[in-house]
Amino acid sequence: MAARMHYALQNALCLLNPQCSINPKLKFIRNGLHFRPNLLLSLPKDAATLCSCAADSRGTKAKHQETGSQPFVLTTPLYYVNAPPHMGSAYTTIAADAIARFQRLLGKNVIFITGTDEHGEKIAAAAAASGSSPSEHCDTISQAYKLLWKELDIAYDKFIRTTDPKHEAIVKEFYSRVLANGDIYRADYEGLYCINCEEYKDEKELLDNKCCPVHLKPCALRKENNYFFSLSKYQKQLEEFLLQNPDFVQPAYRLNEVQSWIKSGLRDFSISRASVDWGIPVPHDRNQTIYVWFDALLGYMSALLEDKEHPSLQNAVSSGWPASLHLIGKDILRFHAVYWPAMLMAAGLSLPRIVFGHGFLTKDGMKMGKSLGNTIEPNELVQRYGADAVRYFFLREVEFGGDGDYSEDRFVNIVNAHLANTIGNLLNRTLGLLKKNCESTLAVDSAVAAEGSEFKDNVENLVEKALVHYENVSLSSACEAVLEIGNAGNVYMDEHAPWSLFKQGGAASIAASKDLVIILEAMRIIAIALSPVAPSLCWRIYSQLGYSEDQFNAVTWYDTKWGGLKAGQVMAQPKPVFARIEPKTEGEDGGEAAAANKAPKTKGRISRVQNAVGA
Repeated sequence: MAARMHYALQNALCLLNPQCSINPKLKFIRNGLHFRPNLLLSLPKDAATLCSCAADSRGTKAKHQETGSQPFVLTTPLYYVNAPPHMGSAYTTIAADAIARFQRLLGKNVIFITGTDEHGEKIAAAAAASGSSPSEHCDTISQAYKLLWKELDIAYDKFIRTTDPKHEAIVKEFYSRVLANGDIYRADYEGLYCINCEEYKDEKELLDNKCCPVHLKPCALRKENNYFFSLSKYQKQLEEFLLQNPDFVQPAYRLNEVQSWIKSGLRDFSISRASVDWGIPVPHDRNQTIYVWFDALLGYMSALLEDKEHPSLQNAVSSGWPASLHLIGKDILRFHAVYWPAMLMAAGLSLPRIVFGHGFLTKDGMKMGKSLGNTIEPNELVQRYGADAVRYFFLREVEFGGDGDYSEDRFVNIVNAHLANTIGNLLNRTLGLLKKNCESTLAVDSAVAAEGSEFKDNVENLVEKALVHYENVSLSSACEAVLEIGNAGNVYMDEHAPWSLFKQGGAASIAASKDLVIILEAMRIIAIALSPVAPSLCWRIYSQLGYSEDQFNAVTWYDTKWGGLKAGQVMAQPKPVFARIEPKTEGEDGGEAAAANKAPKTKGRISRVQNAVGA
């Protein structure tokens, strides 16, 4: 569904579901967010919702019933498998993973869904071009996504493929449900069709020579006898819904675009294809296959089903629907903010709470394209620099929500300055001083060491800022707040000069030992607060502070509260947690930095995705 996405990047939104169960330790976190009060999107009065009461199934559904919690369901697009993953899809998924990790730190019951969209004309054409069957082609590309997500430390919960039998069952049931509601009919249609968009286009939106404004290729005149969805029937309901739920589309300025589309007049659209064999057959007409978007959007629901569960809409809804957040590229906003809500209304199902459409990614100020030879290959970036560097740069340096630009020089400079110098060097030199002067052992509790300290107050204020930014999915600002803790720590070290105080002995030496505890406590807090963005780096920091993997996997946002380090705690031997990236020389691939910046294999939070890759 989304290599129809462009290269994309994003910002601003707030998404804490008030029905979710919160860890009791997190009572200090505000419930008030920065949206209008009604975040739980309700259906129009004349639309029924499926009962979400439970059946006998186990797993995720049983967990929800036992806790009485409504899960936080977060989705990326289902990525179109006509080609291997690119940086646009990687960025969207990195951002979604950071959001999911933050929500888990808050104690939320998170279901993070991603996957692949595997039907349609483009897939069949791509398979033929590679000399393979559509099924073989889909297996290869879908696995490429899973492998890349593993390399990028993406900890998804569900990976759905639209060729999965359970998905086909859901699509057919949904189609039949909409048909029974009187919203599907058969008709002839003739229009200009973009194969790359898999969509008929209005002539008024095309460029010269009838070119698609997205793919810049001429659209072909096509005539078919297909089944149509009565989108126009839901125009008034959609208009009323958006007026009552102005936060449904984010960022806010994209809402105006959606409202403009609707007000200009909605036209029914074709939901089947007679000329496409590679797809799900229409339930009552084996000569037609279901339109790829009418198929793929249902992946957000079919993904909620347990593997051995009977595939039904009732069970999917009971397992967590509606979604809390659809994270998408702005070029597929119409499908998610107009078509999808109308389809759900027709089926009597609840609408997702928020659809967030983000911007495009450029390289060195130019739009990326294979023809220009300036695409960013995510696998190459990860192999050269490591997952932490890639994740941090795109989340920190590209303002989340708008368009963003990548350049290699800026990438290297930012990652070195922030991760290697500000954070990594601060930890390394502090641990070195502790080893030399205190046998790597903390002299006092961090709460005692920081009594009356303005530095402690500053750290607490920055943690609060980071929390607010994470809540609003302003990931760049969250990174900046956490980095400021590191900057403040470096200033503190330079001003207090504990290396000099140790040489003086006596009271000065005692003060110096307290200074080291204060800095290491700040590093502990950084390791938690930055973990949604750079999980492997943060585990390396936490392990250097003498903690086990189990302790790291058990942390919550509450643990950013000052006072975690205790007297007598023994730190690990100093070892750089992030290797500085050196400029490449001819013939080098830069892989040394990536190897040095990889975390050891673990069983918990930072490697959970490894178990999902084979799913």
